[in-house]
Amino acid sequence: MSSAGIPQETQLLSSVREPSAAVLYVCAARSPSSPELAAERAEQEGHQYAAERGLRVMEVVTDPYGEPDASRREGWRRVQAMAKAGSISVVLVRWPVVIAPESRHEDRYQQVARLRELGVSVRYTWAPLAASNGEAR
Repeated sequence: MSSAGIPQETQLLSSVREPSAAVLYVCAARSPSSPELAAERAEQEGHQYAAERGLRVMEVVTDPYGEPDASRREGWRRVQAMAKAGSISVVLVRWPVVIAPESRHEDRYQQVARLRELGVSVRYTWAPLAASNGEAR
């Protein structure tokens, strides 16, 4: 621990982390009539959000929709690994249920808290959420 109470490992990661480096995480339900539409919209929206705010999307990480436990999804584990490595400062997701469904909202808060401990913020790209603040609580 440092004198400020922040683990030294986290301090080191934070000091080299590029503030504009973002990962766009997409986990969207598929419609039988247009299976790719939701994911395409989420990705398009995420890129637009990033461009408007001066963020640089380093990678788009996707997961198939359905697994409620984010820690069991390969893509979400990739996002966590990028955060731990210090290669991102921001995770962009369309809305909160991308991380965990309402039935598991506590899991969502835990996932966001873990990222924050690493110096990474989570921002929602869906316009009504982005307009309110843009960052997950």
